[in-house]
Order: sequence, then structure tokens, then C-alpha cells
Amino acid sequence: MNESNLKNRLKIVYVVFAFAFVAILVKAFRIQVVDRGHLLSQSKKQFFRERKVFPRRGHIYDRNGNPLAINIRTYSLFTIPKNIRDKNVFKKLTQIMPEAEIENIGSKAMKRNRFTWIARKINLTEEQVHAIKKLKGVYIEEIPKRIYPNHELAAQTLGFVGLDNNGLAGIEHRFDDELRGEPQIIKYFKDNKGRPVRYVSQNIPTERSKDIYLSIDKEVQAVAEKAIKEAVEKVEAKRGGVGVMDAETGEIIAVANYPTFDPNDLDGSRSIDRKLSFISDPFEPGSTMKVITVASALENNVVRPDTNYYCEQGRLKVEDHIIKEAESRKKFEWLSVEEILMHSSNIGTTKIAFDLTFPKLKSTLTKFRIGEKTGIELPAESRGIFTDDKNVSPLSLSNISFGQGVATTGIQMLAAFAAISNGGKYVKPTILKVDESNKTEAEQIIPEKVAKSLTDMMIKTVEDGTARNGKIPYFKIAAKTSTAQRADNMGRYTGYIPGFLGFPVGVKKKFVVYAYVDKPAKGKSYYGNSVAGPVFKKVTEYLLYKNKEFEGLAENDLFENDMAFDSVKRVHSAKRYTGRGLVPNFVGLDKKSAMKLARKLDIDLTHSGVGVVDEQLPEPGSAYTKNTIIKLRYAPPTYE
Repeated sequence: MNESNLKNRLKIVYVVFAFAFVAILVKAFRIQVVDRGHLLSQSKKQFFRERKVFPRRGHIYDRNGNPLAINIRTYSLFTIPKNIRDKNVFKKLTQIMPEAEIENIGSKAMKRNRFTWIARKINLTEEQVHAIKKLKGVYIEEIPKRIYPNHELAAQTLGFVGLDNNGLAGIEHRFDDELRGEPQIIKYFKDNKGRPVRYVSQNIPTERSKDIYLSIDKEVQAVAEKAIKEAVEKVEAKRGGVGVMDAETGEIIAVANYPTFDPNDLDGSRSIDRKLSFISDPFEPGSTMKVITVASALENNVVRPDTNYYCEQGRLKVEDHIIKEAESRKKFEWLSVEEILMHSSNIGTTKIAFDLTFPKLKSTLTKFRIGEKTGIELPAESRGIFTDDKNVSPLSLSNISFGQGVATTGIQMLAAFAAISNGGKYVKPTILKVDESNKTEAEQIIPEKVAKSLTDMMIKTVEDGTARNGKIPYFKIAAKTSTAQRADNMGRYTGYIPGFLGFPVGVKKKFVVYAYVDKPAKGKSYYGNSVAGPVFKKVTEYLLYKNKEFEGLAENDLFENDMAFDSVKRVHSAKRYTGRGLVPNFVGLDKKSAMKLARKLDIDLTHSGVGVVDEQLPEPGSAYTKNTIIKLRYAPPTYE
């Protein structure tokens, strides 16, 4: 073959390939541009449904493996009305499912041309499912439905899911990716004869979804919810909250607000009742903040527990405002730091704060994470409200020192007191079960000796101060009450938020309990000791029994709790109390003993001087009424 023939053949091949390439380009142009709309229309007619399904959403359990959120098998029915040939199909469906009003739905569906739901997430028997599959034009899908077997229990923590099983609130939302796993893709299309064909992707999502184990203890949660419900209803309050935290691991053993809701019945609930206000709604903490103020003063060597302050007989002018005690009838004079905390003196705490100064107080508050999110694994946590200023006015410093002008969440205060219970070590709260407690990270935020001093002072607050409803037989309890003024949406104070925050001392498993009640009705009690104290006691007492702390009492020779046992101590009571309606004899008593006797008899006192009672007016044995105020003068004791 000569060279000329070879060139001619190559030209022919080139021309043929060129024509083929041009033909392909023309065809592609026609398909993608000219006939695009027509072909898409035909494709849509053939392919009529695609959806993602998460066949097995992960379960949620409490710390002991009790189910809190599980799945059950349900079915959803749908149709494409224009593809229905048998006009009686909905009557047949009604016969299969007589409990459902399918025929009425069917009449509405027949007026539509596109995809239409007939029913969603309904329960069917195997016989019903088999019969429905025989109906042409009706399609059935097996869909898991989320249920909460304990109804309201821990509902605000768990949250809820939507119709497509996507998490919308709480743990369900926070861990949605882990719980739902990988989806299955379900497609419906028609073959060349118009018959519906169902295609399901072959991945196995059940192996990829994850179960979640919470730190919540179902039994403790139930006790806590019952106790806060009773407290809220008793004083006809707006709402209330309660939380229990393991001080060493940070695990939240129980947390709830009331009113609450049933996640199985979202339509029957209010949106405000679905959120966990304990972590999302800050409020002024009131007198529980005094413990942190005193902690800062002790840490900075500004005071000792026995440092005394003059409390101005209940009125202290700061700038243009008068600072008063929470109870106007309290007219304290000299009180030690221990007594300031024990009697919850606003003026005493203010004077401590003035000696401390704001920069030092702010440093301590920051270490306790006031003004910061704790980082608990729940959505919508609030950081609270706390100033970024380096310094504040004397009035602001006074207010902050006793819990006004600063707003905290329940979880912030719970974690702060857990640090005190834990020897000054702060542990981040967690809603997830901790399997290896020795790996828990703890930060020493105050010296251990300061935490010990605070604990001792709070024990006095329970035994002889404002938190007496926290007493539990055979145990030492450290606690602080609060009766915080409640700020409304307009920035005005309307009502109160009584609270009670504390922990048992000398137990194997350290835990802290915080209870508060938001806005008791007018005319109802609003003090932390009387309203929130019983909630604290019920929950704490239950946990002590549950943790079997009583078993160690007889074996522990170092258990210092003699005050918890019933006992009779002679204090010459016959010489002190002369009869009902008559003034007792206070002469010779120190201030603490005099006040204890006065509380027992519901008598108002005023004090002057230092030492033991030297004189009193009216004299012992005089008649007194409810309005009588007994004046005591103290002098140093003399010895012969």
C-alpha cells in the first residue's frame, strides 16, 4: 500500500469519527436543552417518591439501664390520587381499618394530583398490613415511632422528636446525629408497564445509630419531680425547679422543672413547659450568693469566721438607697461572719464586700463560673447575667454580694455549691453517665480549708439559722436559703423566688441538692426555708437511704453528729422560763443562747454591748404581748 492510499484512508476514518462526534453533540444538545423539559416531565411521572428513613433511632437510658426513650413499630400510608384506578379503594381501606376515618380522608385526597398522606405513624396488626399491601394505589411504609414510656419523667431533659424522628429539643436534639445514625433511602418509581416499584438502599443504619446513657437516676428523678410539684402547687407558684448533682463526678442525678409535659402528647402541652428552665432561665440567686461572697473574703484573708461586723440595727445607707434585712423585724447589731451567714444578714454581707472590694469578689465569682456556661450537654444553656466591668459602684457591689444585680441559672449555683462540698474542687456538670470517675477533671478553685470553713458555717445555718427545715435525723446538713426578689420582664421586682441549696456532710457519696420555687401566690409563704426547704429534705433524705449511708453510722467512730439525735440537755430551763405569757430570764446568757431561747418562744429582741446579758427590760416575769420587744444589755462576765 502506497503512501497516497494510506492518507486517503486516514481522511475517511477522520471524517467518519467527526460526523459521529457531531451527531453525539447534536443528540446531547437536544436531550439537555431542546427536550429537557419534556424528559424531566417523563422522569417525574416514572419516579414519584423518595424519602430518608431512620429505621432504628438509638434508645435513651438512665444510668441504671432503665429505658427513657424507645421506638415502637408503626406504619404510614400514602397515595398518588391520579394513579388510583379503583375508586372504591378507600372504602376497602376503611373496612380494613374501621377505627380510622379513612373514607373522609380519601374524598379529600381524590381532589389532589400529587403525593398525599393518608395516615402517619399508626399502629396496625400483621393482618391489616398484609391486606393493605394488596390494595393498588395505596402504599405502606414501616416507620419507627418514638415513645417515652415514663411520660412526664425527665421530659424536659429528654426533649422530643418530630414526625420524621428528627430531634427537636433536649437530649434528642443535642445528640440527634448520634441517635439517628445513617438513613435508608426509599424510592418509588414506575417500571415500563406503569407498575410501582420500591427501592431501598442496602446500608445497615441500625449498626451505626448510638444508644445514650444519661447520668439521671430514674428513681431519684421521680422523687424530685414529685417533691417540686407538691411545693409549687402548695403555694400556687408560677413554676419551680430542682436539681441533684454528684459533687465528685459532676453527674446530674436528677433535674426538672414543674409544670412539665408529656412528650408523647405534644399537642396537649405549652411550649413554656417543654424547656428545662433550670439551665436556660437565669434569675437573681438571692442569699445563696452570700456563701460565695464569704468564700472570697476568707480566701483573700479579709475575714475569719469569728470576725465581727456591726449590722446597723437593720438599716444601712449606701449612696441614696437604704439597705435592709430580708426580714424588716430583724435589727441585728454585732454579728460574726458565721452569724451573718447563719442569719442571712444583707447588711453584714455588704460590709464584708466593702472590705473585700469588687475586683477580688469578681475574681472568685469567675472561678465559680458565674457569668459563664457550665458546658453541660444540653441545648439552650444560658450564661446568666454578670457585669464585665472591672469595678462597680458601692450600691452595685452591695447588691451583688447578697445576690441581686446578678442572674444565675440553677445549674450554675448547683455546680458552685458542689465545689464547696468537694473540698473546693470544681467539676463540670454532665448529663451523661460517667463510667470511669477517676478520669473526671477537677479544678481547685478555692483552698480546701476555705471550703471546710464554709461547710461548718452552713451546718450552723441549718442547726441554728435560717435553714432549719433542712435538718435530717442522724446527719449533718450544710445548706443556705434564699428569698430572692423576682425581676419581671419590665425590670421591676414582683414577687419572690425562695430557694434552698445544700448537701449532707460526712457521707460516702457526695451530692448537692438545689430547689427553688418561682413566684408563690400573694398571701402564700415565700421564704426559702418554708417553701423550698421541704423539697430539699425529701430529695436528700431519699438519696441518703438509697445510697445506704445509714449503714455506716454505727460503724463510724468518728461520725460527729450528736446534735442529730434526740437528747435532753439541762440549761437551767426552770430558771429561764417562768410561764406562758411572761418574760423569761435572759440574764447570764450569751447572745447565741439568748437568741435561741427567743426563737423558741417567738420573742423579738434588741441587743447592745458585748459579753453576756447583764440587764434586760422588761424584767423577768413581766407580762408580754406579741408586740413586746425585749431589750438586752450585754457586759463582759465577772468571776469571783
